[in-house]
Amino acid sequence: MKKAIPYYRVSTIRQGESGLGLEAQQKAVRDYATKFNIILLQECIEIESGKNSNRSVLLDALDKCKKQNAVLLIAKLDRLSRNVAFISKLMEAGIDFLAVDNPHANKLMLHIMAAFAEHEREQISIRTKAALASAKYRGVQLGQNGRNILSKRNKALANSFALKMKPIIEGLKIEGHISIRALTTALNKQNIQPYTGSKARWHTHTVYALLKRIEGL
Repeated sequence: MKKAIPYYRVSTIRQGESGLGLEAQQKAVRDYATKFNIILLQECIEIESGKNSNRSVLLDALDKCKKQNAVLLIAKLDRLSRNVAFISKLMEAGIDFLAVDNPHANKLMLHIMAAFAEHEREQISIRTKAALASAKYRGVQLGQNGRNILSKRNKALANSFALKMKPIIEGLKIEGHISIRALTTALNKQNIQPYTGSKARWHTHTVYALLKRIEGL
């Protein structure tokens, strides 16, 4: 039977443009594995933007695939990456992958899709900068009420992150990681990235703050 390492990714900003959250990804992958008699090994969960090429959990998943002679199994093709340079590294690694939403996709297709996505991001950035420059030229005061807007935005992002983390925390508790210290250790051990970014680590006070925010949602 074919073996697979499940890889799930949710964005640090939102649950991906497709709206496919963690639980939906897990269901799609598990249903696919059951249908085609695929043995699922240790799952890898990453909370990171798709445009970020610094994806430690994905790299760890690829390493597991290589060591255990397994394929990388994902729910949607865009869960991997939208960065051309990163996709090139994936192609060079020689790891096979399966996408539930497009099981016939290959690495060349993924490379082309990443190229288009990267180009679109660049065009959006150019259009945004041009619009801001035009507004400033017309005398529009940019940044008015910025503090209130930024505060609301930061709160919304923190709540969004807490919602994405809720099923992960619940899963860890089911596994027996009940205390804050145990949860902190488990989150770091599984390379689940905190809200502050990929280079940060979980601490007891950040886990406590996350649990309080989840309770308040």
